[in-house]
Amino acid sequence: MSNTGFPDDELRQEQEFIDGLYAHVDALRGDTEAAVTDALAQGNTPQQARLERDILVAERSGLLAALNAVDGSLCFGRIDLTSGTTHHIGRIGLRTEDAERTPILIDWRAGVARPFYLATGHTPMGLRRRRHIGTEGRRVTDLHDEILDLGDQERTGHEDPTGDAVLLAALNSARTGRMSDIVQTIQAEQDEIIRAPHRGVLVVEGGPGTGKTAVALHRAAYLLYEHRELLAKRAVLIVGPNPAFLGYIGEVLPSLGETGVLLATVGELFPGVEGDGDRQPRGGRGEGARRHGGRPRRRRTRLAGSARPGDRDRA
Repeated sequence: MSNTGFPDDELRQEQEFIDGLYAHVDALRGDTEAAVTDALAQGNTPQQARLERDILVAERSGLLAALNAVDGSLCFGRIDLTSGTTHHIGRIGLRTEDAERTPILIDWRAGVARPFYLATGHTPMGLRRRRHIGTEGRRVTDLHDEILDLGDQERTGHEDPTGDAVLLAALNSARTGRMSDIVQTIQAEQDEIIRAPHRGVLVVEGGPGTGKTAVALHRAAYLLYEHRELLAKRAVLIVGPNPAFLGYIGEVLPSLGETGVLLATVGELFPGVEGDGDRQPRGGRGEGARRHGGRPRRRRTRLAGSARPGDRDRA
């Protein structure tokens, strides 16, 4: 181990970068808290000024909640392009505070980040390396590199020959009784569902343990990112069968930086009404379908294969 406390320069460099990200987040958090405090301290003001203050407080409070929610695992990946450009991938996006507003952390939902999930040796999508960054709190613990440009001879000493180490570690991690996100290990077929067009109804089918709930929650986070202006005018609601289920999934969206989504059971939407099974006719044609002479149009997709991390609880 070197005298810097890291076994090699790759880990040291990533730790320095992560330290810089957290310094940026801490400064942003401090500025945001100050802005909220100042706004709330305003005395009697005209109605228009109060409205503007309330809007500012709501926006800044949402930002604070997002920053606090992702604090434990801010950055989890990096992609090195054949052009020489490098992007770090995280749960939220961050930019410099100068006039250039240069991205320093790419949100996992951004188009630039998609090759992190889809690139393969056969279809590298312009990448020469994909890196998974393991962290515990703010400390970098390990790196896993996948070489996607087979002609690239540069090696870091952190190569993962199978590319499955991070996924297997997630599948074998300790259970906590709460569902965790799968943002670090989204598979190609899951990514296709998450980023599907937002119009219409999307039905995700699959056997037990195939990741349906995790994919649905990540899709909600993606839609809130991609269509924020549209969805900001409405409310996003996750309906679950019972409070225990909602408690089980309740930490997933906040961990992805989305803290404004409502979760409710059917009984909470209609007090006194409890779900007791599917009452529609055996033919599967609901009331809306009978009224309009056919089934509602909807997109259907299927998840197959073994269980994915996130459809089981883990640390």
